[in-house]
Amino acid sequence: MIAILKYNSGNTMSVQVALRRLGHESVVTSDPEILRKADRVIIPGVGEARSAMSSLRERGLDSLILTLKQPVLGICLGLQLMCSRSEENNTECLGIFDTIVRRFPSDERVPHMGWNNFKSLSCAPLLKGLKKDDDLYYVHSYYADPVDDTTAVCNYILPFSAAMQRNNFYAVQFHPEKSAEAGAQLLKNFLEL
Repeated sequence: MIAILKYNSGNTMSVQVALRRLGHESVVTSDPEILRKADRVIIPGVGEARSAMSSLRERGLDSLILTLKQPVLGICLGLQLMCSRSEENNTECLGIFDTIVRRFPSDERVPHMGWNNFKSLSCAPLLKGLKKDDDLYYVHSYYADPVDDTTAVCNYILPFSAAMQRNNFYAVQFHPEKSAEAGAQLLKNFLEL
């Protein structure tokens, strides 16, 4: 079973539809028992860091996420919430990835919205079959600094983490559910981990 985390964030329906296109059903839930038993957990994201983290904390989902042993994928805001802290309303996050989420410089065009490719790409299992010139869809005003856990880097104004991995936790800044064939390949890779 694939569980899509229900919390104060959007985009769950798009992720569910993308999984269905790959032949997989999923459940949108905030039920701790279902999340613990799921084969895969996806933390989608469109929203704002502080209210999203507040929603997770109110339900005890912040501590639950840290105990999960199955593959967990954070998408967009999901990646940012997996970092240590966000400059967006000075929010303490989950701390899976030891990096700070920062706002793009305001004198540039923000948000970063549209298609972009990788500046660098590792051979991480989540990225199998993807290439540097694959176009992926981004919509974000905040970014995670590249760190040791970064598996792919994108460049918009400056380099940022496009994908990250630590143990069973995976995350992407782009939206695979909106990224055509490359996004479908990434979701397929996640389902096969």
